[in-house]
Amino acid sequence: MTSLASLDAKLDRVVRRHAELADTLARPGTAAGEFGKLSKEYSDLTPMVEAIAELRNAQRELADLEQLQAGESDAELRALAEAEMPALQRRIPEIEQRIKVMLLPKDEADERNAILEVRAGTGGEEAALFAAVLLRMYQRYAGIRGWRFEMLDVSETGLGGIKEASAEVTGRNVFERLKFESGVHRVQRVPETEASGRIHTSAATVAVLPEAEEVDIHVDEKDLRIDVFRSSGPGGQSVNTTDSAVRITHIPTGIVVSQQDEKSQHKNKAKALKVLRARLYERERQAREAARAAERKSQVGTGDRSERIRTYNFPQGRVTDHRINMTLYKIDKVVNGEALDEIIDALLAEDQAAKLAEVQ
Repeated sequence: MTSLASLDAKLDRVVRRHAELADTLARPGTAAGEFGKLSKEYSDLTPMVEAIAELRNAQRELADLEQLQAGESDAELRALAEAEMPALQRRIPEIEQRIKVMLLPKDEADERNAILEVRAGTGGEEAALFAAVLLRMYQRYAGIRGWRFEMLDVSETGLGGIKEASAEVTGRNVFERLKFESGVHRVQRVPETEASGRIHTSAATVAVLPEAEEVDIHVDEKDLRIDVFRSSGPGGQSVNTTDSAVRITHIPTGIVVSQQDEKSQHKNKAKALKVLRARLYERERQAREAARAAERKSQVGTGDRSERIRTYNFPQGRVTDHRINMTLYKIDKVVNGEALDEIIDALLAEDQAAKLAEVQ
């Protein structure tokens, strides 16, 4: 358990840093880039400093009441002090817990936009139809949260399903809320084409990558092999008479990205590079995570895209997230994006609890 002295020392450092930042920001002459960085740090620390002030006021108030109770000869005043103490004794640990959560190290990628990739897995056309359901779920969820959802690339089956698709999701804390969606999503339902009414099981894979800026990941042109080809629609039907589609291979890692949604080769190349940077950034991020001396293992799981994370059982109307053993009997609301927050909030809370257990 974190000792009170250790926690107090940490809180003192936070308060001092907040005061230093306020002083620096008030001085003229700070460079624009530096000012923006320091302003963000100041803004991030402000809620914690306010919580620290609330904690210390409550601690002082409790100490005064304890002193009053111990030293006051007036029975009525002692009884008043005694009546007020339980509420403070309950409130102080609650504030401490809130501060400990604020002190947890942040995933630097949490505030970033994301590249969302959905691929049909095992199960043929039924898997492709389910991949399309998942893509619509995230598109609707983005709309509910006020995020921008822009399709980057989609490969359709021609029967309403998708082989694979990628989209850019832009908004506040996109990666923080979508990162636990990475993994294998399994569906159990009766396909419309199934005359006997048998339940089929198929799967789709979701990958959520934090979007990388050019400053995060420098891609050297000499490390790229760029092929251009003619765009094609479902079933190989030509939809473009020019070589506008682009395939980029990152030679050092073997990562391949194809883009053909735009009619312009230049636009397809720009989109493909954006996806490539996101994949390289995620690769680097995963390598840093794996290199940590004591890698955290929690019920939330590793986020590995090969791990089965969730089952959507349509006949029973339920969605089960296997990492936290959570089941919701509202499959329609989940796949419409309306109830997805219930699962995401539970995953975030579980992740937070696991991190807290590590530092206590």
